Amino acid sequence: PVGGSLRRLEFTRHKEKLDKTKNFVLFQKDASHTYVEQSGFIGNELPNHTTTYASTASAFELKDGSDTLVVPLTATTKEAGVTKTLTFRRGSYVVDESLQIANRGAAEIKPFAYFQLVRDGTPAAGDSKMVPTYTGAAVYTDQSKFHKVAFGDIDKGKVDYPKHATDGWIAMLQHYFLSAWLPANNVPREFYTRHLDNGLFAAGVILPVGSIEAGASAKLTVPLYAGPEEQDNLSKLAP
Repeated sequence: PVGGSLRRLEFTRHKEKLDKTKNFVLFQKDASHTYVEQSGFIGNELPNHTTTYASTASAFELKDGSDTLVVPLTATTKEAGVTKTLTFRRGSYVVDESLQIANRGAAEIKPFAYFQLVRDGTPAAGDSKMVPTYTGAAVYTDQSKFHKVAFGDIDKGKVDYPKHATDGWIAMLQHYFLSAWLPANNVPREFYTRHLDNGLFAAGVILPVGSIEAGASAKLTVPLYAGPEEQDNLSKLAP
């Protein structure tokens, strides 16, 4: 419930490279490795990825005969009430993440939401030192196309990608797998990469929610792809 973040993502159809008896794990957070997704609102009075959310249950399961699983989480501050909803679909590597915010104050607000991927800089398990593969961030826009953003370049502040656009996505890549935030086109966005404490790196996107009058609410949904680099499936989601 802290942040309403996905902290572990295990695949039943893909096995570990070094131990084929174990399922492959993409997201995890423990002493050995950190790779998670986070989202929230910018501003001290608004819920973010450190806010503790309330839930109607401690566990959710996609039942036999159902194709969709909806997980709602709620948080309330003095300024706003927020419902974060994660929607999972059977057979899909896309998770729709929605943030609905209700203005509880007396004045209009214009909040911004962020969606980020946080990972340490360690290569993927089983990556060959003889033939290393790329592990790091990437940004795509229609105008500038595909840009790798290496952890070392983030560390040095030497990054070269468009910070502002009205299309495109941001991702974390590793051997055979990736995670990517896929905002809708024709919406202003700001891409960012940062070196965080404890050897972690963040790659994310900031999106405007719009003007919300007192007592009103607004909703923003961004799909998260987290799965294998299967080009046929990926090309249907975004360029």
